[in-house]
Amino acid sequence: MKTKSLLSTASLALAIAAFSASAQAQIAIGHLADYSGGTSDVGTPYGQAVADTFAWVNKNGGVGGKQLNVDTNDYGYQVPRAIALYKKWSAPDSKVAAIMGWGTADTEALTGFLAQDKIPDLSGSYAAALTDPEGVSGKAKPAPYNFFYGPSYSDSLRAMLMWAAEDWKAKGKPGKPKFVHMGANHPYPNAPKAAGEAMAQELGFEVLPPLVFALTPGDYSAQCLSLKSTGANYAYLGNTAASNISVMKACKTAGVEVQFLGNVWGMDENAAKTAGDAANGVIFPLRTAVSWGGDAPGMKTVMEISKMSDPTGKVYRPVHYVAAVCSALYMKEALDWAAKNGGATGDNVAKGFYQKKDWVPAGMEGVCNPSTWTDKDHRGTLKVDLYRTKIAGATDGELNDLMAKGAIKLEKVKTIELPRKPELLGW
Repeated sequence: MKTKSLLSTASLALAIAAFSASAQAQIAIGHLADYSGGTSDVGTPYGQAVADTFAWVNKNGGVGGKQLNVDTNDYGYQVPRAIALYKKWSAPDSKVAAIMGWGTADTEALTGFLAQDKIPDLSGSYAAALTDPEGVSGKAKPAPYNFFYGPSYSDSLRAMLMWAAEDWKAKGKPGKPKFVHMGANHPYPNAPKAAGEAMAQELGFEVLPPLVFALTPGDYSAQCLSLKSTGANYAYLGNTAASNISVMKACKTAGVEVQFLGNVWGMDENAAKTAGDAANGVIFPLRTAVSWGGDAPGMKTVMEISKMSDPTGKVYRPVHYVAAVCSALYMKEALDWAAKNGGATGDNVAKGFYQKKDWVPAGMEGVCNPSTWTDKDHRGTLKVDLYRTKIAGATDGELNDLMAKGAIKLEKVKTIELPRKPELLGW
């Protein structure tokens, strides 16, 4: 009996040692995804791309010979659930090297904890408050461990307003153009509100009182009638595509003549398909140099990654998928640097983001826009590529077919390079 007991103890010790060795041979990553909540319409393709990219990385050798252990969770766009997951990921015995985050409300709620625990978070939120690592602007708390790929919501809106001012002038319209901010009373749509309204005033717009509509689809006829009565010429849609579609359709029915400016999550190929001709002419920013199937060397890599969840290669991937591939590969290369420079700890991973200037991940040439992060400024890029949706005919059918035959087009309008003004850091 004693011998058997000793063997059991030895077996247990060996099992624990094996488990510990296995854990040490992996790099833990937390992944917040919205597959079921208020932003799931755009969260689903983005989250799928993050999962596909890390699966592809693992298939091709991982990071520094270690596999990525990615803990993907659908948190339903609920801040309390994000905080609960963060507590797990920051616990000493299960601390992650980094987090691929998602929403503005939860990312901003975690900013202080990320700094305290030294865990970098590359989020799907592009709130300008996350770009000030030292808090020198005084507009938000220091965010030294927050990163994102693409221009901030504020900078995208500034660029769209610059385009709108030129558009108004080109049309030879009399008087001041009128601008209105539309969206839910929520941290995400509100993130660029002050910056946008300040820019609009600077450019000579008349700024109208904001119009509120929920993050969920619904009947927004009342908002459209209000929009019509104000005589607004340019309206910023601050929500994700699902509720924006409801607004665009209701406003078309109400005969509203307005130029919609969509935020980066507010328009994509799926939204254009669902909204049909109500989405025609919407101006919005694209984070990547090309969309799905675009003529770029790096598109081959994107298509390889896509096959991780679509072996047939037939699924059309919207703009958010392509942007998420870029985001995940920036994280992968920051992890690479950390693994070679003291190990993939959160602190080292954050330093990994500062190692390159005009950085494009390997194999993504012509897809990801060059980005530069420094320990003083987390505005990775100030380049804003503006696109216009073009709807030509009916939009029922498979998205692949609609895009191939030109029923839906994303037409490039203008690239605006904003100046890197220190006074605009953080808002």
